[in-house]
Amino acid sequence: MDKLVVSRVLEEIGLLLELKGENPFKSRAYHNAAVNVEAIEEDLDKAIEDGTLSGQKGIGTGIYKKIVELNNTGRLKYYEELKKEIPSGLLEIIKIPGVGPKKAKALYDAIGISTVGELEYACMENRLVELHGFGKTTQEKILTGIEYYKKGMGHHLFSVASAEAERLLSAVKGNRYIIQASVAGSIRRKKEVIKDIDIVASAESKGAGMIMDFFTSLSGVQSIIAKGDTKSSVILSSGINADLRIVSDSEYPFALYYFTGSAGHNTAMRSRAKKYGLKLNEYGLFKGELPLPCPNEEEIFKALGLPYIPPELREDKGEIEAAEHGNLPQLIETSDIKGIFHVHTTYSDASMTLKEAVRVAKDLGYQYIGIADHSKSAYYAGGLTEDKIRGQHEEIDRLNNGLKDFHIFKGIESDILPDGSLDYDDRILAAFDFVIASVHGRFNMTGTEMTKRIINAVSNPYTTILGHPTGRLLLSREGYKVDLYKVIDAAAEKNVVIELNAHPYRLDLDWRFCKYAKERDVKISINPDAHHIDDLSNNVSYGVGIARKGWLTAMDVLNTMSLEEIKGFLLQKRYLQKR
Repeated sequence: MDKLVVSRVLEEIGLLLELKGENPFKSRAYHNAAVNVEAIEEDLDKAIEDGTLSGQKGIGTGIYKKIVELNNTGRLKYYEELKKEIPSGLLEIIKIPGVGPKKAKALYDAIGISTVGELEYACMENRLVELHGFGKTTQEKILTGIEYYKKGMGHHLFSVASAEAERLLSAVKGNRYIIQASVAGSIRRKKEVIKDIDIVASAESKGAGMIMDFFTSLSGVQSIIAKGDTKSSVILSSGINADLRIVSDSEYPFALYYFTGSAGHNTAMRSRAKKYGLKLNEYGLFKGELPLPCPNEEEIFKALGLPYIPPELREDKGEIEAAEHGNLPQLIETSDIKGIFHVHTTYSDASMTLKEAVRVAKDLGYQYIGIADHSKSAYYAGGLTEDKIRGQHEEIDRLNNGLKDFHIFKGIESDILPDGSLDYDDRILAAFDFVIASVHGRFNMTGTEMTKRIINAVSNPYTTILGHPTGRLLLSREGYKVDLYKVIDAAAEKNVVIELNAHPYRLDLDWRFCKYAKERDVKISINPDAHHIDDLSNNVSYGVGIARKGWLTAMDVLNTMSLEEIKGFLLQKRYLQKR
């Protein structure tokens, strides 16, 4: 089985044990095992075969046996029996912001709430106001969380949906009747939140039925919604809907283009085709009844007098006009990234040591890494005291002395306090090569207050990068109220970089604001916000996808600079700090 699937099962077992009220050490063991399985750098089969898994820290004998059983059989008896003991709705309830396993269990034990609908009704009747451990304020927060949860129902993080899509695509491409196949839809456009998976494939008509039999019986398919010769729809065990469409090879470029979308972009392009006396749809490009052959998407655009428009830009946000006037940007590529900032280590709340982070960054071909552990206000995340800072800097100096053509920059993710100041004094801030300033608390300020708070932080001469500008957690928490246009204007004035936090739960700065930052000449830094080894290799590509949606080029991004260029940039910032 895929290690991500196994990791999700282990994580769910941990949650089920919490809901059951088991010893917290037992549930924590499964949560830790889930993280460790996901962090394995090789395939799970190989990790079991060569003994890597059994020697992995945090995976004891009992959990190891369960992982092997799940991997070898696709089922886990312990997991299935545990699910029977706990109402399935409780796993949905804990997805609501403000309701964790402890609160969900308390609600179930006290008043029998086992579904989101029951919880909402109970809140509407004020049944939580007098309940021990809750109260009026908690009830209001839960109601707000339910509203946000309902908005996100049927939506999935890009990282989860794209991994599932690639697994399906790989299987489909392996079928002998398939000629071409690609992921389409919002995944191809790199949207941060995905509703479903669209796969478009071409094949000979005689093989269509066998392809659909194959597709609907793939591992991970939980149920079949519809099954036909040209389209089948299934629900995966992850809860994501997936569609496979089969067309002829001549129709394939048009189907791929059409089902990539967006709807607004497609409508605008159909209107453009009409002006050329043509008709464009998912089956082809026609002059009257005569089809005009186009072997690929590039030829479709060419037939309509345009250069190729990358999928990420197809949102009807001016891309057609820009293409018409030759103003499409040369979008950034993942290969343009030369180094990474915003990397956490075991000095604060990460699972990887400083040495491990450096080794992986070097193996990935980067020229530099910027370590930025949490600051002292983030005590819950092991924020760095002055002594810990000194110890970390000494280790970085030792490592740098032994490195060639690679450099470790000393940084910190410093909390922005409610008044906009940073949580270290200037003497300590001056010891870092760079400072990421981030909001981690007091999210409920008014828009005016939060905007002033962040602008004050941006105005601090030691602030190099503004971290995750809105603080949003996709599908879990809306960003705080803030006027990003004013913040971006302040960053432009103070020569402060804005982070595009590439963690798949954040992807913040939102792509819709990247274009404005670009217009104001504000540099964007695509940062992994890495806490685990896999974050180093995976997160940057998610961030690049959002940067591409935001029309960014390599020149717009800070960490496309070479090591020497970035050293010069940071030295200049330090010079300005002293003035």
